[in-house]
Amino acid sequence: MEATEKNILNRLYFIAGCMFIFALLVVFKLVSIQFVQGEQYRDLAEERTIKNVEIPANRGNVYSSDGSLLATSVPKYDIRFDAVTPSQKTFEENLKPLCDALAKFHGTSSSKYQQSIRKARVNKNRYVLLAKNLSYSDYLKFRSFPMLKLGAFRGGLIVEQTTKREHPMGGIAQRTIGYERTDEQGNVTRPGIDGAFGLKYLRGTNGRRLKQRIGKGQWKPIEDFNQIEPKDGLDVYTTIDVNIQDIAHHALLEQLEKYKADHGCVVVMETQTGKIRAISNLGRNKEGYYYERLNYAVGESHEPGSTFKLMALATALEDKVIDTSDIVDTENGILTFYNKYRVRDSKNGGYGKISVSEAFEVSSNTGIVKAINENYKANPKKFVDGLYDMNLNNQLDIPIIGEGKPIIPDPDIKDGRWSGIALPWMAYGYGVSFTPLQTLTFYNAIANDGEMVKPRFLSEIKEFGNTIESFDKEVINEQVCSPSTIAKLKQLLKNVVEKKHGTGNGLYSENFSMAGKTGTCQKDYSDKDKLNYISSFVGFFPADSPKYSCIVVIHEPDKSVGYYGADVSGPVFQKIAQKIYTDTPIIDDVDDLDASLSDVEENYENYYQIAQKYKTIMPDLKGLPAMDALTLLENMGMRVTLKGSGVVKNQSVPQGTKLKANQSIVLELSWPN
Repeated sequence: MEATEKNILNRLYFIAGCMFIFALLVVFKLVSIQFVQGEQYRDLAEERTIKNVEIPANRGNVYSSDGSLLATSVPKYDIRFDAVTPSQKTFEENLKPLCDALAKFHGTSSSKYQQSIRKARVNKNRYVLLAKNLSYSDYLKFRSFPMLKLGAFRGGLIVEQTTKREHPMGGIAQRTIGYERTDEQGNVTRPGIDGAFGLKYLRGTNGRRLKQRIGKGQWKPIEDFNQIEPKDGLDVYTTIDVNIQDIAHHALLEQLEKYKADHGCVVVMETQTGKIRAISNLGRNKEGYYYERLNYAVGESHEPGSTFKLMALATALEDKVIDTSDIVDTENGILTFYNKYRVRDSKNGGYGKISVSEAFEVSSNTGIVKAINENYKANPKKFVDGLYDMNLNNQLDIPIIGEGKPIIPDPDIKDGRWSGIALPWMAYGYGVSFTPLQTLTFYNAIANDGEMVKPRFLSEIKEFGNTIESFDKEVINEQVCSPSTIAKLKQLLKNVVEKKHGTGNGLYSENFSMAGKTGTCQKDYSDKDKLNYISSFVGFFPADSPKYSCIVVIHEPDKSVGYYGADVSGPVFQKIAQKIYTDTPIIDDVDDLDASLSDVEENYENYYQIAQKYKTIMPDLKGLPAMDALTLLENMGMRVTLKGSGVVKNQSVPQGTKLKANQSIVLELSWPN
């Protein structure tokens, strides 16, 4: 009996000892948590219930050269309601008036909102969505609604602000204006001006706001204000001229649609300053519509074809191995190298014996190739060095991301590009590769008497209207060629358009002068089944005193419609030049500021009356100026093609016809007699 009691007592001592040790461990852990790890656990607890959320700053605006808005950040607001926060008295007094205001705003029934919000309060829902993507004016309306006007603590108001980037000009130059986007993996895409200057100027400084976890992955602001207010970015003023941009965009679009081309681009540069006045890049989607898909002018490096003949002759003229009056034999229009590789002229039988000048004017491949090959075949490195001296091997180092790299085969560089036919192929634009902007920069240097200037997209940076930084002309090469060579090259480019046999003669006008070079380059020529063409025209205007240079490049026009540079790209160049210098006067002479312009007032009144009257019915546009008719129809959601210039003479859709969304309409234009 005593042994049994002793055994039981020992067990009790053991259990008591274990409990004592466990109690000591608990006390030790509590002390450790309180004094040793307390700060860590408090931070962890706070991190899981409260977080400091970054509030993105509004990006600065992007403007054209005349102050027209090209891109802007627009604040958008989501309004939510914490159904738990308001007291019972506040909730009951304000519920019906709040729901009446919501119903009026959304155009639904008040009872529906009352039922939904009461259910949310019963379920302790602290994140009820009342409205999404509100404008600032609508956001202010919501802040005045019953209950919500009491704020976050008494009225349960939750405001979440986001910023969206909008382009007031729509798709015009949108790729060049650019954007900054971040995908789900955190990868950032920054094309165009917006992307290039976002980090330095446009982005601004983000703010901070405290939010509290309210369950189910939802977070609500703790305060009705930001702890750190975001600072908006600076405003960027570009060199883009809205009027020239509009002309270039529509001229390119019309030609792409006519020739059913895959894509194309156009750039207009101010000759002396390098300011880019217009840049349009249009590609076709699967449905056949054109939009700003990629920045082809900056990023797409390709063989230039015959437009490179100017660079080839510039090198030979500088080296004084040829002159424009020298005679070359085009033979039968075919040159053969290594009994296998052939250079052909577009004219069967060739052009016979002609001068180097004539070979350039008619774009004779055999004539130019023969002139270059015979003078450099013993020392091709001299030809390549001549191209290097004119900076043709260098990128332009423009700030827009994605500039293509020039390619020039070099016999001293073992990269597989140089071969026995590299020199003759280079002479007429094959084997070399440049972006349209790089090609234009060289032609612009010829127009600018030899001074090569860097293409410029920015004019100045402003904050609240005050200039922070200005951008001046940058010179790449003070003199790419001697003055005598420049004079000869200018005359060659004028002859292409002015001489009857010139490839650009179809663009000639007695009333307007321009100079340039056509280019028709084969693409994917290694596979005959995939053979396509690149049609180009590059030059400057007016011919005698260049103000602008321009390049037009159109890829893969429908071969059954046409593919020669003079036919496909040349008319775009001509239309841009004509619109800028003929249809749009450079200088307006104002005799009397108070004079009443009756015809202008009458045109405006006619346009206003039509715009007010017609919304979905085709109006009578005959006699209306082209730009007014175009604006009117595009505002109605129509796709417009203009033929000719002046005022509307005929319209493809009769007056009074019911219009469909995105319907195509052709307007024939002419000038009144």
